[in-house]
Amino acid sequence: MGAQSAGRFGLVGSGWRSEFFVRLARQLPERLSVSGVVTRSAERGAEVESRWGVPAFRSIGDMLAAERPEFVITSVPWPVNPVVIKELVEFGVPVLAETPPAADLDGLRNLWNAVGSSGLVQVAEQYLHMPGHAARLALVRESVIGEVTSVQVSSTHLYHAVSMIRHLLGAGFQEATVSARSFTAPLADPLSKDGWTGGSTPKPASTTIATLEFASGMGLYDFTDNQWWNPLRARRIVIRGSLGEVVDDRVVRLADPKTPVESRLIRRQTGIDLNLEGFDLDHISFDGRVLYRNDYQGAHFSEDDLAVVSLLCHMTSWCRNEAAEPYPLADGCQDHQLSLAIGESLRSGTPVTTTREAWAR
Repeated sequence: MGAQSAGRFGLVGSGWRSEFFVRLARQLPERLSVSGVVTRSAERGAEVESRWGVPAFRSIGDMLAAERPEFVITSVPWPVNPVVIKELVEFGVPVLAETPPAADLDGLRNLWNAVGSSGLVQVAEQYLHMPGHAARLALVRESVIGEVTSVQVSSTHLYHAVSMIRHLLGAGFQEATVSARSFTAPLADPLSKDGWTGGSTPKPASTTIATLEFASGMGLYDFTDNQWWNPLRARRIVIRGSLGEVVDDRVVRLADPKTPVESRLIRRQTGIDLNLEGFDLDHISFDGRVLYRNDYQGAHFSEDDLAVVSLLCHMTSWCRNEAAEPYPLADGCQDHQLSLAIGESLRSGTPVTTTREAWAR
């Protein structure tokens, strides 16, 4: 993708997540650019124009009239998301909807009935674009550990974790029986998305553990409050298969009937010690072959940034009929349906079995 063909997107919403997208486009101008941002007030619009350096508009119609982008990202509160998505579809604009696409199950059903057949709506689910997860997914799809039978995720919350479980397990749109429990324990919480808090006093933190039983296997969900940022709680992933397992970056599998072998996912990180290439992830390899390669070297992105940039560039390619759908609305609806079942089981103390919905394929 050359400088003249940078993906151009608009934004609805001006919160911290919208600023995240604008920052990435600013750091990678040869690949991405922002046509405008829709804000609720003129005052916020003036602030966006001053701080972000992009045009601000009061309505979607005004933004599209000024310049029609290739797609629009909705970065708004959950209850507002379906309204904005529907309006954009009425304008015939491809949409990348922030997660979740609707707040509750009725909202998901209504949204699907309204726009599911349009083929215009994708969901901004980035976790499987993260380098480590992308490498693990590649191994799974190569059947290195045989048939995957269970996936344990202790990393991120609800629909994001569910997305990882479904795709690594190959569960698709299968119904699931969900059982969830929660317990509270003291935990220091020194870091949030806004930075270091300066506090080290333990406070009550909830941990939710849930099992998701599919026909194809089992998912185990494990999340502690603020686990995304809290440095005192690691992220862990276990993928178990019929011929081995992946535990974080360690891979054990059966090479022949008497030979279990162990390998690792190896990251080549530049900029360490006397390496002067700049601080970047170069690639992730397995047994001497590359499973993931950083296509955005020189931008010095974090792994979360790499995941979002990958998703945005994939969205651009899809809009140009150069790639498959990045993450269809049906998948986003399925992820949130299961995350809602976790919450329902947690409240009721009983298992919840999901139903097969109209978006199931």
